Amino acid sequence: MLFSQVIGQEEVKKRLIRTVKEQKIPHAQLFYGPEGIGKLPLAIAYAQYICCEHPLENDACGVCPSCVQFGKLAHPDLHFVFPIIKSEKKKLLVCDDFMDSFRQIFAERIYFSQNDWYQKIYGEAKQGMIYTSEGDEIIRKVNLMTYESRYKVMLIWLPERMNDQCANKLLKILEEPPENTVFLLVSNSHEEIIATILSRTQQVKIPRLSNEEIAEALVSRYQISENEAANAAQISEGSFLKALALIDENNVNRENFEHFVNIMRLAWIVGNKGDYASLKKIRQWSEEMAAASVGREGQKKFLSYAQRMIRENFIFNLHQPELNFMTSFEKEFSVGFAPFINETNAEDMMNEFALAERHIEQNVNSKMVFFDLALKITKLLKK
Repeated sequence: MLFSQVIGQEEVKKRLIRTVKEQKIPHAQLFYGPEGIGKLPLAIAYAQYICCEHPLENDACGVCPSCVQFGKLAHPDLHFVFPIIKSEKKKLLVCDDFMDSFRQIFAERIYFSQNDWYQKIYGEAKQGMIYTSEGDEIIRKVNLMTYESRYKVMLIWLPERMNDQCANKLLKILEEPPENTVFLLVSNSHEEIIATILSRTQQVKIPRLSNEEIAEALVSRYQISENEAANAAQISEGSFLKALALIDENNVNRENFEHFVNIMRLAWIVGNKGDYASLKKIRQWSEEMAAASVGREGQKKFLSYAQRMIRENFIFNLHQPELNFMTSFEKEFSVGFAPFINETNAEDMMNEFALAERHIEQNVNSKMVFFDLALKITKLLKK
């Protein structure tokens, strides 16, 4: 894993490279930030640079025996800890039992989520854990002699998933670390890590990616059109993983957008123009949304999408583009629609969409849910 393969994060890369050049590598560092911004690839690239036999000015060489092994995540001085899901048949499992799967998912895509990993090893999004037995493995591995490099690297992905017993064992090692051992902790939720571990690490905040960095990566790595990439980047909130998910969901989002525009226009016409003939169209809309072809999951996705659109249109009125995360076609609609979402109705409208979503989850009759929702929107748009 080379630094050049990591999207953006140029300032952080420079800082990490400088620690190696100046021979001031902290014994324990915590990379933290939201999911999907490249923390794990960055940590692996840093570990490879530390162990590279012929490091270049701004990256590992990529061709020495150490780099070749790192490319396969198979270097003998590189150790991984990550959440696993135990089998009922076999209770005493540790991360080494899942290394083949970890190497496979990393070879398939260097950017993957916590749920992607659970799906890989279990087939569904069940929550993983770093168990007590892994604490014993950490102690055993860091006390080994180095095989080929000057440093041993212990990379712990998602340390917030450690149980208390494992966390306490890690704490003891961090208090008195073996010589030439580097701990790299990579966290999505560092506030969930016990305070005593946090206090013994040098914390490195990994920032969100810029829209330009995400769009460029989508175009160059996935052959996405520039317009589609720019739209996904704009609403990705700095997460490359979220941008990829948005690309996959683009067709669904476009359909939800059309449903949203349709009901808002009909509700406004009925409420503000008194065109009660359009009530028939509102009823038709509610029946379409309740159709079996949409399904309950599709209905929930629409209601979640609508809540985002209400929130984005309320923020749109502040005229601060950096706070908005909308596609070009959503922005175009919001120019005329946003003035109707204000402090008198925004919260109530959000609550109504959220209530409808809960009702759908509870299997309430969907025709009733959507028709009632449409009537309430009609009333709220008159405020």
